Amino acid sequence: MSFSLSALIAIILAYLFTLFFTAYAVEKNWIPSKWVRNPFIYVLSLGVYASAWAFYGSVGLAQQYGYGYLTYYLGISGAFVLAPVLLKPILRITRNYQLTSLADLFAFRFRSRAAGTVTTLVMLAAILPLITLQITAVTESFRLLNNEFGRIDIALGYCFVMTVFAILFGARHVSPREKHESLVFAIAFESIIKLVAICILGFVALYSVFDGPAAMDAWLDNNHMRLSSMQDPIQEGPWRTLLMVFFAAAVVMPHMFHMAFTENSSSRSLIHASWGLPLFLLIMAIMVPPILWAGVFLDVQTPAEYYAIGIGMALDDPWLSAIAFTGGLAAASGIVIVTTLAMAAMTLNHIVLPAFQPNPKKDMYDWLLWVRRWLIAAIFIASYGFYRYLSADKGLAELGIIAFVATLQFLPGVLGVLYWPGANRQGFLSGLMVGIFIWIWAMLLPLLDFQSLSWLDQLLPPTNHENWYLAATLSVLANFIVFVMVSITSTTRPIEESAAEACSIDTLSAPQRKELVAKTAEEFIASLSEPLGEQAAKREVVQALKDLNLNISENRPYQLRRLRSRIEINLSGLMGPSVAHSLVSKWLPFKYSSELQASHDIHFIEKGLEAYHSRLTGLAAELDSLRRFHRQTLERLPMGACSLGADGEILMWNSALAEQSGISAEEVVGSKVSNLVEPLRSLLLDFIEDDNTHLHKKAIEVEGRPRWISLHKGALENPDSHEYGGLVILLEDQTDTQLLEEELVHSERLASVGRLAAGVAHEIGNPITGIAMLAQDLKYESDDPTIHEIGEQVLEQTQRVSRIVQSLVNFSHTGNHLQHQEQGPVDIRQCAQDAIDLLKLSEKEQGVMFENHCPDDAIVLGDEQRLQQVFVNLLSNARDASPDNTCINVSAELEQHTVTIRVVDEGEGIAPEKIERIFEPFFTTKEVGKGTGLGLALVYSIIEEHYGQISIQSPVDKTTQTGTAVIINLPRFQLTANDEPETQVSDQEE
Repeated sequence: MSFSLSALIAIILAYLFTLFFTAYAVEKNWIPSKWVRNPFIYVLSLGVYASAWAFYGSVGLAQQYGYGYLTYYLGISGAFVLAPVLLKPILRITRNYQLTSLADLFAFRFRSRAAGTVTTLVMLAAILPLITLQITAVTESFRLLNNEFGRIDIALGYCFVMTVFAILFGARHVSPREKHESLVFAIAFESIIKLVAICILGFVALYSVFDGPAAMDAWLDNNHMRLSSMQDPIQEGPWRTLLMVFFAAAVVMPHMFHMAFTENSSSRSLIHASWGLPLFLLIMAIMVPPILWAGVFLDVQTPAEYYAIGIGMALDDPWLSAIAFTGGLAAASGIVIVTTLAMAAMTLNHIVLPAFQPNPKKDMYDWLLWVRRWLIAAIFIASYGFYRYLSADKGLAELGIIAFVATLQFLPGVLGVLYWPGANRQGFLSGLMVGIFIWIWAMLLPLLDFQSLSWLDQLLPPTNHENWYLAATLSVLANFIVFVMVSITSTTRPIEESAAEACSIDTLSAPQRKELVAKTAEEFIASLSEPLGEQAAKREVVQALKDLNLNISENRPYQLRRLRSRIEINLSGLMGPSVAHSLVSKWLPFKYSSELQASHDIHFIEKGLEAYHSRLTGLAAELDSLRRFHRQTLERLPMGACSLGADGEILMWNSALAEQSGISAEEVVGSKVSNLVEPLRSLLLDFIEDDNTHLHKKAIEVEGRPRWISLHKGALENPDSHEYGGLVILLEDQTDTQLLEEELVHSERLASVGRLAAGVAHEIGNPITGIAMLAQDLKYESDDPTIHEIGEQVLEQTQRVSRIVQSLVNFSHTGNHLQHQEQGPVDIRQCAQDAIDLLKLSEKEQGVMFENHCPDDAIVLGDEQRLQQVFVNLLSNARDASPDNTCINVSAELEQHTVTIRVVDEGEGIAPEKIERIFEPFFTTKEVGKGTGLGLALVYSIIEEHYGQISIQSPVDKTTQTGTAVIINLPRFQLTANDEPETQVSDQEE
């Protein structure tokens, strides 16, 4: 049975275009996002691990090592079962610092460009056999179905097609900060295809070839000698080495690292993957033995690795052969695309960019995109060269073992990153180089059997397909020993220690608080424009600001440090951590050249502790509880408190101080004292410079109102260097105390005025009584009407003087309410009109009109003379404040229990800061000499005696900001059932 060339090409192109269309549909949102972001899509995308070796090579592995083939599935399954302690920490690091490859992880952890470069070079050497394996699988399966073309032509055509599709899949846009959901979905689709294909092959082998499980068991019993390899005890052979190799593949293989960490959109997805991927691989593993046994039963004339193709040919079933070919094509194409994309990004970040920087005058993103495309093509060219010249006649199992053992050399480094803070770059590089040297000498050269290096045969160990695992074990063991020994005996740089803390799963990072040269986000853009270009610099800074929810005007030191770190993280995802760190260190430097500064950044420490709170146990948890208690003590302290660093940066700002100042902690923490608004800026700066540690009742003005603040300060000591580490400042608001003291002084002054007034009243009372008697005598001793009128006027004026003196006496005494005065119903309209008539007698009234709109039934209970005095004072003040040709309105509104009186003028109004003091004795808004400040105080006292309320509204007209309204609420007069007057006191009665 043979397929035509056009049919096979059609199958290849149809599959690849279906895969590309699937990804394109995701990009265009034709597929619902809830499907695309489903955790099981992520689990299926991890099925990229099952390459052509899983589809074809596992059958050959089973024939050679028996049930040892299961190590291919069990090794990586074990890694995902241990996801909480192995994979999740790596995911946290890669997500926090935007690390996209294993080389990024090592370069970041060891703060070494060499670590990233060497990792990339070794990984390139390791993945060439892996990609060659896929090319070999597709080429051989193609030749089995059609033998018209040679291997070289088929391989070349396949590499060309895959280059085009790899660029279409992952190099159409530069989006390092975005997850490639389209790629993940397409690879998940590819996993379904190969899973369905191998299941079909397994069921055909079980039910079509053997006619069911019982028939297969019977055949196995009768032909056990033909399957002797399957009967070998599992203790024999290289199964332990294979298990370790495939365990490491979960984190060290570039395609697995890319899909497991770089494209992971949720840490919860690893929970599903911890059981979902092992289940996926278990299903594939179960299908391998029936395929192997069916191939042996049918005496298929192909190598065991291609029994999947041979069974369909033996059964003369073109559909089964097409399904097998498609499944193998899917397994090979998925890993080739992902591996090539991952290696292109790794090569760009750690080989190209360290040597060639993009021109800042051109579009950096476009340059990076084209370089990545050329690197994809270069990797395929190198893989094709390896296939053509170095891997002739090599089986899939051999190529796979060579590739996987090479990547196994990174396992000690990964474990050191996670669990050994003492590891350093010298140890990592030394161990890696020793392991790779042994791999090349003891495995690569002997297994590949280079013809051009035949003169080395005597120097090479006798490695073959039977004992290769000894060389593999030796290489990784030597790697581990050298890594540990060199790390212990060599010096670890402080910057590596800081990176180790950031990567450790049990410790917290404690970055140093340093001062940047750049003072604003705009200066960041200007600095980064030199290496990146203005457009790229602005884009990166704006993106970092957006990530941190900051604005372009940000200038607080703490936030600028966060911005710098975020820019480095973002550039790390675009250019790799080594290039990003070098670029940021050069163009966004700190003021101090030393790597470490004495003062730790308390903001980062607090943030880290909060993130780790639920994971702390034992003594660490107790210390964290103590920290929280002290933090809460400072935060709830009923006195303003702030702490400053040695450079004047605000490190703490408690809630009491936020309430006092009206400035929240989020606004000022991390900024300098010099950036505070007035009057706090001058208050704190002056106090810091002052030699005194206490400052009592410093007067400041806040929002137009006076406040009195007492300040206390104490020096802080840096716990690391025992040097000056800043200040702690306490701010005690003494405003209420000061006002109370002033009120006591004022009360004493009023008491003095009262005593004076009582004495004056006593002294004036006798002469006034005498004048009143003389006036009365004058009336009775003369019949002249003129004399009688003069006598009446004298009596009236003496009564007026008596009332004025009595008002001053009443004002000076508290609690002198209306029960001591003459009570009766008072007509508000008439009372207001009498006051208006009195004021009209004055010459000041000219040009101002009075309008009385009070209703006739506005009746209150009180003293008519004292209420008339209220209206005289209010209307007099309104007249003085009113410009010519304006009107003063008096109105009243009746409610069930109260009468609301309004006196409204059209003057300039009263300033807001003066309204609250307007009723204070001796306070006046008039010019000096034109007011005593007692008028409204007397009004307030009279209204209070009547159990009423008085308030000021200014301005009345919000548009012109003019006019003042005095609003008075008095209890309404009502008659009881016995027609006895009774006052209805409102709910506000004191």
